[in-house]
Amino acid sequence: MFYLVATIVLNVIISVFFKLFPKYGINTLQAIVVNYCVCVVTGCLSIGHMPFTSSVLHVSWLPWALVMGCAFIAIFNMLAYSTRVDGITTTIIASKLSLVIPVVFSLIVYKEHATVAKIIGVLLAFPAVYLTTKVEGDDHKPQSLLWPVLIFIGGGFLDTVTNYVQLNFLGSEEAEAAYTIFVFATAAAVGLSVVIVLLLMKKMTLQGKSIVAGICVGVPNYFSIYFFIRALNSNFLESSASIPVLNIGILAASAMTAIILFKEHVNAMRIIGMTLSVIAILLIAFGNK
Repeated sequence: MFYLVATIVLNVIISVFFKLFPKYGINTLQAIVVNYCVCVVTGCLSIGHMPFTSSVLHVSWLPWALVMGCAFIAIFNMLAYSTRVDGITTTIIASKLSLVIPVVFSLIVYKEHATVAKIIGVLLAFPAVYLTTKVEGDDHKPQSLLWPVLIFIGGGFLDTVTNYVQLNFLGSEEAEAAYTIFVFATAAAVGLSVVIVLLLMKKMTLQGKSIVAGICVGVPNYFSIYFFIRALNSNFLESSASIPVLNIGILAASAMTAIILFKEHVNAMRIIGMTLSVIAILLIAFGNK
């Protein structure tokens, strides 16, 4: 239970930082890359040593960590581009509805039990996500379905792979921490390469405030992923329940935080959406009981 709640809280904190980025003119790419670097440092400090040794070359999860790190950067850029051309509502909906992919994967591959209540909860997630993210006056229509579909697949891929690696390769807390560090190290290496190229091409200049912003995001971001893996390993809920509960919980909590802190408009649709979110979480989490 602790890891589920901690993951939701940390993701809300991260969403608040990202909400403030435009207001202070933060370069998102620079902040994200610095954030990945800080994640690596945070992880190393938390376990008390650096896991970058020759023995890691032989661990079974290393290829998955490299794939995940590259996927982090790729999906981040897709999210940024889709938000710009297709609107934030379409992008968030595509991202959060991707929860259906790991749920279906868990039910089919791991033969997890699907009760009527859990199925109803997953189905309720669709209107819950749409209504919670729908802001009055936001009638931005996507230019095409390409980017939302790619984000839907990419988000589902990340959650599914994380669940798969945790179940098959991460048998200890040390392995979970090392895996998380390598995922972020890969993302940092790819991101730094992109930033260096852009700096050399004089298409970007370094911003001190973006570096500070990245440092602020880095610590909660590392523990949000680490606690996510710990939550999957805690057996508090089946994986087909943990992932949708986390996704819907993060969405509902972030929406509530935005309403309280940033005075975002509250309409009937958002209230209904958040109510459905709570109902969906309860049905998915406790549908087997």
